[in-house]
Amino acid sequence: MNKLITIIAGCMLLLGAMSSCGRTDEERSHILKVYNWGDYIDEDVLAGFPAWYKEQTGEDIRIIYQVFDINEIMLTKIERGHEDFDLICPSEYIIERMLKKNLLVPIDRNFGKTPDYLDNISPYIREQLNKLSQPGRKTTDYVVPYMWGTAGILYNKQFVTKEEVESWECLWDPKFRNKILMKDSYRDAYGTAIIYAHAKELADGTVTVEQLMNDNSPEAIAIAEEYLKKMKPNIAGWEADFGKEMMTKGKAWLNFTWSGDAVWAMDEAEAVGVELDYEVPREGSNIWYDGWAIPKYARNVKAASYFIDYLCRPDVALRNMDAIGYVSAIATPEIMEAKIDSTIEEVSDLSYFFGPGADSIRINPVQYPDRKVVERCAMIRDFGDRTELVLEMWSRVKGDNLNTGIVLLIFAVFGVLFVWLVYRRIRQYKQRKRHHRRRRRW
Repeated sequence: MNKLITIIAGCMLLLGAMSSCGRTDEERSHILKVYNWGDYIDEDVLAGFPAWYKEQTGEDIRIIYQVFDINEIMLTKIERGHEDFDLICPSEYIIERMLKKNLLVPIDRNFGKTPDYLDNISPYIREQLNKLSQPGRKTTDYVVPYMWGTAGILYNKQFVTKEEVESWECLWDPKFRNKILMKDSYRDAYGTAIIYAHAKELADGTVTVEQLMNDNSPEAIAIAEEYLKKMKPNIAGWEADFGKEMMTKGKAWLNFTWSGDAVWAMDEAEAVGVELDYEVPREGSNIWYDGWAIPKYARNVKAASYFIDYLCRPDVALRNMDAIGYVSAIATPEIMEAKIDSTIEEVSDLSYFFGPGADSIRINPVQYPDRKVVERCAMIRDFGDRTELVLEMWSRVKGDNLNTGIVLLIFAVFGVLFVWLVYRRIRQYKQRKRHHRRRRRW
């Protein structure tokens, strides 16, 4: 699995290098290369940037936009230095690793006459990301928060009750065998397994979610592997992006997913008469943060910095949120006012995010989790050199995904193919031999 990912990444690097050949420095200065998650920006927002940039700087800019669906593939490209992306959007634990390895350059906040919108970021989000800072490198000098949210369970209310999803136990319940979809994310799966394995200790207060989720000891890895293998018979599929669509079609009942995908799926499902909801289990979960950063080998730091500033405008942030379902790190009064929904019955304490005056507001609790939910969640940190051990565990968990019947079928297909190839070679040999004899007769 890891070798396959490496080969694919290497091929993509080669193609990227070939496509960059022949561009002069002058041409490259009018190009902004962006590398982002799939379905993670409003297309109109992206298309509107060149005109805004021209208005602010008098310069033309053309965007080359590429997507990824796994943090590690993006990281591989940046580490090897063969790609000259100007902007990337890593998650928190990858941000920490990149800061450790000095793979980022500071954001250039010299915007001239253009307002600096970066201060619109919630102080809470800044505080969380600055926990990742390294000696001499403060996170928020290098990274501007983009979107954030929780990891939890999206469920079909026709088949699953709210009480059942209030604990991670539902993922191990044989009642839901082949009705569960899991994110193909080793860190999220690891954290979920280790949290559920210590549910009693968490309830007793003898350990915290943050301690568990970031424990990479051999004992913890072994426990996570044990629990993930016990869960595996219930899993209908490991998904990077198709889970939300499967849920809207009623083909799965439970989906371990991120809050933004849950919002999108709930809206889509409602339109076709499927009722979905989302819950962060009581044991606790991952609260994640993605941010924009400029890689070490970027060739257009100026345009990259302006692009980040553009995304921090409240109106742009709102358009982005409405399009993709995720929650922006922007915390201005305009955002709060736009997101308050008087039709929602329960009130939430969002004072940690928006500040005083937001301790009792009616707002979508999936997008904006209440303070109590946030307090039982924690941020994933970089595992450093132990990452490889966890990846090996993840490969073992997923490596025997094929049951015996499927394995036998694959061998049978290859066997038939082999016999056919041998038969074809023999037939060709005999034809050549007959043709040679005819030539000798004449």
